[in-house]
Amino acid sequence: MLVRSRRRMSATGIAGKFVTFAGAMVLCGLSASLSAQPVPKDYPNKRIRIIVPFTAGGPPDFSARILSQKLTTFWGQPVVVENRGGAGAVLGTELVAKSPPDGYTWLITTGSHTSNSAFNQNVPYDPVRDFTPVTQLVRSFGQVVIVHPSVPARTVKELIALARQRPGKINYASFGIGNITYIAAELMKSMTGVNIVAIQYKGVGSSISDLVGGHVDLCFAPMQAVFPLIQAGRVRAIATTGRARQAVLPDVPTMQESGLKDFDLVGWHGLWLPAGASPELVSRIYNEVVRVLGEPDVKQRLYETQYELVASTPEEFAKFVAQDVAFMRDLARKIETSAK
Repeated sequence: MLVRSRRRMSATGIAGKFVTFAGAMVLCGLSASLSAQPVPKDYPNKRIRIIVPFTAGGPPDFSARILSQKLTTFWGQPVVVENRGGAGAVLGTELVAKSPPDGYTWLITTGSHTSNSAFNQNVPYDPVRDFTPVTQLVRSFGQVVIVHPSVPARTVKELIALARQRPGKINYASFGIGNITYIAAELMKSMTGVNIVAIQYKGVGSSISDLVGGHVDLCFAPMQAVFPLIQAGRVRAIATTGRARQAVLPDVPTMQESGLKDFDLVGWHGLWLPAGASPELVSRIYNEVVRVLGEPDVKQRLYETQYELVASTPEEFAKFVAQDVAFMRDLARKIETSAK
């Protein structure tokens, strides 16, 4: 059921044909479709800040800094990244929701934008109503399940068996309730009935450090953040969460291959403005962002760090967000039901 739901969202074209780097329609045709709209002549005339609601060094921070560097050069105005981590991305996201829709405060975040409200009824904003979608930037090939070398499990089946032998004794690092790291682990729990305990962190860096130090047992982590550690043998990769194996780890099976047949979760990054931003402003920003994503060096950096280019139009992204919100709410209900 989970796979079918995800495929319906992918079939919109947001994460299907749009992910190819050679997609001229994404980088040229879509931009041209919006270029006929009037553009505010004085924008930008001062500093733009990109709010990333996570600590520095994580995957969305990577996307934001690529854009900030290029756009600063293109526009001749400073485009700066501000990391506002905390509360599983809620604090920084709320800051953007309360900002004026004048184009000088942006939000770049992960799929936690659609999942936080599904898993936490106290989120102080609506992921659809309080934001103006600009574009889905990239998507990943999935998370990688890593364990500390001291954990006596080399496969998902062995990990599940170990967790059943030690209920409540195995813990995992989470980047916050509603984050994909949390959702992936809780989904595994709901599908297998194991009892593993979440240890919450503000971001990737501190959680991975604690995993390497042996303070937590396992984590569902972005490949970009942990691949060097896997290569060095400081953590052990036992599975990935996408539909297909990742090219950089061809010998590591997917969760589906490991026996969890409906397991299919990948991460993504998107760009929003506060609610009320004008279509002309959205068009201007979208066109410039697509221009950045079309730069050869940017495409190469994305490829090297295991990202797929999306660059969906604002309309496509809005549709995707609405679908993902519904998908996450359904998933949250399933996880909650299985926990009872």
